[in-house]
Amino acid sequence: MSLLPDHHPQPDFFVLDISDVVPKDDTASMEHPLFSLATKPDMRHLQYQSGGNTLKIIPSGLGLPTIKDKDILIFCVSQLMHRKNLGKPIGKTVRFSARELSIATNRPIGGNHYARLEQAFQRLIGTTFTTNVRTGGKIETRVFSLLDEGGFVRTDDEKFRLDYCEVVLSNWFMRAIEAAEVVTISPDYFRLRRPIERRLYEIARKHCGNSKKWQISLEKLQAKTGSNAPLKRFRHNLREIITDDKTPFYRFDLDGSDMVTVRPRAVKNEIEAGIILPDWAEEKAREIARDKGYDYYRLRADWMDFARAEAGRGNPAKNAGAAFVKFCQNRKSLR
Repeated sequence: MSLLPDHHPQPDFFVLDISDVVPKDDTASMEHPLFSLATKPDMRHLQYQSGGNTLKIIPSGLGLPTIKDKDILIFCVSQLMHRKNLGKPIGKTVRFSARELSIATNRPIGGNHYARLEQAFQRLIGTTFTTNVRTGGKIETRVFSLLDEGGFVRTDDEKFRLDYCEVVLSNWFMRAIEAAEVVTISPDYFRLRRPIERRLYEIARKHCGNSKKWQISLEKLQAKTGSNAPLKRFRHNLREIITDDKTPFYRFDLDGSDMVTVRPRAVKNEIEAGIILPDWAEEKAREIARDKGYDYYRLRADWMDFARAEAGRGNPAKNAGAAFVKFCQNRKSLR
């Protein structure tokens, strides 16, 4: 199964900062199966046990929050971390337009944003999570939701269009942001079609990271995903994903003893024949561009012209990533 199309291949320069915000996910929700993989309302009451810790999840009236609902949280976390990294103040309240959310999470612009967002807010606010934490010889129980509030404002005219959305993140999420307990994820996460693919990518990103490999039994992996399919069906689905081989940055393998191995793949962005930029260089260059006040895409285009000219003179870059970063570093700041 192919990836979803890239609905916004060109940066939208009328939406400030969105094209340069790096998608980030909080590690706590990547670790635990907080989101339903079902495409229909999931009314299950769930309980997970890990060592001496327990997590209980009680759904809202519309069911458990879905993995697609999580796009809203990823968007908010990414925006706040972007501001934090720039030294700007952050708070629990995040305001955004439906257009900004669509561009950042690869959703088509248009359609019934109002109904979809209202239902997502109800699931994210209405579902309650109960955890116990053992510390200092005591057991602390906490009950929380993923969002404290969520809403939107529409224009007061005959069109009654959605103007902007506003959410208030829970203290649980804010603690993750303030402690920088977040990791960068691939923008192609939003192009994965099946909920199970998204969940598997999250698990690989959290546990494998940049290590050479990470292994887990099929049964334990299924428990981490939160899938309630029979093990036989889960095995079949995983084999389909392995065959499709579309998971960003990671490759999955399943052996005859039901042991799953995850390895990073060498992901590179080919932007010109013979000139390849690794992901780390593009991310570093984005940071430099933001710090110096440059438009990243213009900076990359300037370097491409330079690299092409040097290659034509018989001086191709031996390490394109390092050369690109150094080129960006040598630019004078516009600030």
